[in-house]
Amino acid sequence: MIYIVQNNLFYVAASHLDAATFMITSQLKIFTAAIFTVIILRRSLNRTQWFALAVLFVGVSLVQLQGTKAKESSGESPFVGFVAVVVACCLSGFAGIYFEKILKGSAPVSLWMRNVQMAVFSIPASFSAIYMQDSKTVNEYGLLYGFDSIVWLTVLWYGVGGLSVAVCIKYADNIAKNFATSVAIILSTIGSIFLFDFIPSFTFLLGASLVIFSIFLYSSHQSMVAALGRLRGEIPSTKEAFCL
Repeated sequence: MIYIVQNNLFYVAASHLDAATFMITSQLKIFTAAIFTVIILRRSLNRTQWFALAVLFVGVSLVQLQGTKAKESSGESPFVGFVAVVVACCLSGFAGIYFEKILKGSAPVSLWMRNVQMAVFSIPASFSAIYMQDSKTVNEYGLLYGFDSIVWLTVLWYGVGGLSVAVCIKYADNIAKNFATSVAIILSTIGSIFLFDFIPSFTFLLGASLVIFSIFLYSSHQSMVAALGRLRGEIPSTKEAFCL
């Protein structure tokens, strides 16, 4: 049910923020997930990770500075969008960490079975939200009213995106996932320029760069430290360690 609320808040945020700003601001879920990791799972973060979270917060703040200057003539409110995405990121961080606790702390149940169990609750909750907000339209035109080709394509890519993240983590690593996230931010910015006449300022570009840097630094700091250590001769290579 928390995921349902989170997804609806992300829709609200996307309707009030341009695509690039929304994409970057939504990376705050990394920050909230880290906080709930410390609170719920009782894990500690090292100084590099805390520094990465601080860089992420500064980067998002710089990006949002341009969002507050957006025109509100079309009825969009950057403030409402920002509040919605922050609340959604908090819910996302809590739900994700709590889900991890359930997976690792209960009887062995597959990830697919857990997803099915969550769907049992999420589907009725979604139907309830639909009828609370659009009951008149649904009763008059049907449940799939407004589902054109673009909507179906969006639904398809949401499904493909969720599965591709799991596949990327299983068969690749966090560096590949972070690289994909960074490319997505860049593509969102380029798409906003051509589709929505979005003009990124220097502050926006600086903030986006900080967000991308923080993503890599937070999730891949151990690999980076090991690589730097090997370059400096402080950490033996795999072959040298085997010989020792």
